[in-house]
Amino acid sequence: MSAILLASLTGSVVIAQPADVAPATDAKFFITTVAEQRVEHLATARPLYWRIETFSDAASALVHKNSYALAASVDGRHWLFTLGAKGGATPGGTKVTEIGPIPVPSAKTYLLRINHAGGPTGAATPVHTHPGAEAIYVLNGEVTQRTRHGVETAGPREALNAHGAEMVMQLSSSGRARLSQLVMFVVDADRPFSPPAKF
Repeated sequence: MSAILLASLTGSVVIAQPADVAPATDAKFFITTVAEQRVEHLATARPLYWRIETFSDAASALVHKNSYALAASVDGRHWLFTLGAKGGATPGGTKVTEIGPIPVPSAKTYLLRINHAGGPTGAATPVHTHPGAEAIYVLNGEVTQRTRHGVETAGPREALNAHGAEMVMQLSSSGRARLSQLVMFVVDADRPFSPPAKF
């Protein structure tokens, strides 16, 4: 059975042996944390959306970083991810999409995290949950998300809307091209980030 890369709460990458992933391939699913921020309170606007924008260079994106806006450079592009009301815009940025509404968990402290994740065809995460909401924007390839509610797929420049806390799920790279995706989280910072689960 192939090992799967998982991002820990500190952002480091560890190896886990998934018990619920069929050993159909040796392909590995990578997960890299590219930005994160702990906050005591979320923005008061409701509902909340993740706004994804690009900038011409890393410095231009970083200038707008704040408690609810995280900057990262991924796949040669410079991104700003802002959690806030729908319809906003950041000066100098090019809006890519908005994803939401985001189901907000109840927590004393929140972790906002951006992961870059994916892998070759057949790569899959273990079955797991998160203590909060997750949303996905696909850069390349195709992702399939399996939950108890069924199966959803998204390809390049498509998004999967956020699901709420404790959703049992598994992601896999299901297209012909290597999957590259941006994953946005709003979770309870005081709970384990990605505990294993079963369908």
